[in-house]
Amino acid sequence: MSASGRPLPFVTPQTEFYWQSGADGRLRLQECQKCSTLVHPPRPVCPHCRGHELGIRVVSGRGILFGFTVSHRFQLPGLPSPTVVAQVALDEDPRVRLTTRLVDCESDDLRLGMRMEVLFEQVEDVWLPLFRPAAEQPEPAPLPLDELGPEQVRARVRPMLGTRRFEDDSVISGIGQSVMGRRLRVDPLSLTVQACEAAVADAGLTMDDVDGLASYPGGAADSGMGEGGVTAVESALRIRPTWYNGGMETFGPSGSVVAAMLAVSAGLARHVLCFRTVWQSSHDELTRRGGISGSRGRITGDMGWGMPFGATSAAHLLGQTAQRYMHRYGATRETLGWIALNQRANAALNPTAVYRDPLTMDDYLNARPITTPFGLYDCDVPVDGAVAVLVSAADTAGDLARTPVRFEAVGTQIIERLEWDQSTSTHEPQVLGPAAHLWSRTTLRPQDVDVAELYDGYTFNCLSWIEALGFCGIGEARDFLDGGRNIARDGILPLNTHGGQLSHGRTHGMGLVYEAVAQLRGDCGPRQVRGARVAAVSSGGLAPSGVLLLRTE
Repeated sequence: MSASGRPLPFVTPQTEFYWQSGADGRLRLQECQKCSTLVHPPRPVCPHCRGHELGIRVVSGRGILFGFTVSHRFQLPGLPSPTVVAQVALDEDPRVRLTTRLVDCESDDLRLGMRMEVLFEQVEDVWLPLFRPAAEQPEPAPLPLDELGPEQVRARVRPMLGTRRFEDDSVISGIGQSVMGRRLRVDPLSLTVQACEAAVADAGLTMDDVDGLASYPGGAADSGMGEGGVTAVESALRIRPTWYNGGMETFGPSGSVVAAMLAVSAGLARHVLCFRTVWQSSHDELTRRGGISGSRGRITGDMGWGMPFGATSAAHLLGQTAQRYMHRYGATRETLGWIALNQRANAALNPTAVYRDPLTMDDYLNARPITTPFGLYDCDVPVDGAVAVLVSAADTAGDLARTPVRFEAVGTQIIERLEWDQSTSTHEPQVLGPAAHLWSRTTLRPQDVDVAELYDGYTFNCLSWIEALGFCGIGEARDFLDGGRNIARDGILPLNTHGGQLSHGRTHGMGLVYEAVAQLRGDCGPRQVRGARVAAVSSGGLAPSGVLLLRTE
């Protein structure tokens, strides 16, 4: 960071051409000499033609406003509050979108498609390319379409390699969760142990039966997003596993379940304990009080392309994506509000949910803004808690305490671009691909799903999964969600029946798996969906994601 604490990118020999363009006032981007396309962020190979002949090109610094969000919540040193975080599609190649900050403008005057021009702000050795509205403003231009729309994504699904389905080789034999709440201020590893012990007991097994461990995001997690991974859990429980796995680059936050399925199918383990722990609410409080100090180094990786402009959260990307969705399909904030209201109504029947008080549409619309169009109730609630799922070999079913839940299919394929600001522009990235892949591995169809537990870090995540999985058509969520009837517990798609992450708490995907299993077992009491036999469970978005289709016997 700068001396003032302002976040700055880590400049390397490969990126200095971009971050130091402003020295002469001319914006520069990487260009493929073979196919003449612009490449951003810079790469050692062209992602369009895979050519290696790469150079630097001076561009005009002009484009159109492709997205913007007015950030009220996430304040950074040296930046105004509120901050207008934006994306600009360049004239030379509208597929290239630069994340930036808008200046010299009023947010109420901004319109998608309006003309923008670059100017530079120097902070130490970095020239940040900011943008402002151009002096001449014709009618706003139409927004460019994505390289891969929903139909093109579906066309790129890879077919199954054979008739054997690894999904048939394993079952979910047990589930468990720890105490859960806001700012518990307890050792996160103790929460993990609680959940793991509960899952093993639920299956009628002992820790001595467990021979595999799987975790997300692994031992390197910080910011209250983990307990220390496999290393910490093995140190506490001494499982002595024959197979183990932990890391972030997997099929979403509950990707450990898919990894466990593969291990069981390969014969490397028979009972794999998958776990996910968060203690972000306590971590954030301790940070505010000075109990935890963070790094002041420069920003590396993909976050380095957005954080210097104020894009510190997934909310800044998804806020712009939701805005484009509304612009194209006519949805409104009320469209997202029905998701928040549905989750709160379900949470009222769940004694483990954090937020159970009634929520009205007026409450939702009048809540404090976070980053437009999102308000407080569009965002999931940080909690402290842990969830564990035990994945066992299918041939152990007769030895288990409960009738197991079966895996019907998984969806895991990456089709869309992974760079957040270069990917799908009207739906959450990394949702369309896994959803299309799922239906290629089963004869079941969306109308066969009895209950849906869909990732809702933000309301718009949930909307994206609803459309991607085919529960309504692309762009039809406004009508499908209107009034909340279709997604109620007695509707055609009972949604996030435990309250979701919006009201139950941010268990980062694994809580959705827990609820799906409980629904298919018929264990949910007053929130139970009648006759639930098939459940869809999605995990994540933006980063690599996954989706499971679960069923009863």
